[in-house]
Amino acid sequence: MVLIAAQANYAMASTISALILFSALLLAFAVYFRHDAGTTDDSGSATARTHLHFYMHDEYTSANPTAALIVPGRAPLLDEATSATSSRRFGDIAVMNNALTEGPRRASPRVGTAQGFTVRVAERGSVNALSLHLVMEAGEFAGSSLVVNSRVDTDLAVRESVIVGGTGKFRFARGFALSRSYDYDLAKGGVVEIDVYLY
Repeated sequence: MVLIAAQANYAMASTISALILFSALLLAFAVYFRHDAGTTDDSGSATARTHLHFYMHDEYTSANPTAALIVPGRAPLLDEATSATSSRRFGDIAVMNNALTEGPRRASPRVGTAQGFTVRVAERGSVNALSLHLVMEAGEFAGSSLVVNSRVDTDLAVRESVIVGGTGKFRFARGFALSRSYDYDLAKGGVVEIDVYLY
């Protein structure tokens, strides 16, 4: 009787051990495929699962401006290199409610709205702290939005921003955005080309 009980206990322990091992393997398998869901390119960086491309129309001086300087910053110092050429000042705060379109022309099909604000944070140069929501209004992502937060140096040809979240189909989104001046003037505004890469 004791031998039968011992054999039963051994069989139960073996079964439990097998279940634990099987569960551990399943968990490792799931973690591996979750980690490996994005492929990598030759440089070792992960490739995007979603790529969005559109143009933002940032209009300060049109008949119906979509961006406005709300708080003017301090006057430039005499020794600032940009004082003679820049229309923006340290501390400027501007808000925007800009159209996002498929192409660079204002008449291109509208895909969304860029809503947010920038603060000029550099005493010299054109560096802004950016807080922006990209609200999608057309296509498969209509009703969803992305949150962009970054330091943006507008003197650079290509500016990189961070995607820190989103809503709807973009909930918990992570990625980055690259922006380029398509036809832009700091005083008047213009068109900015934007590529968004999500992981």
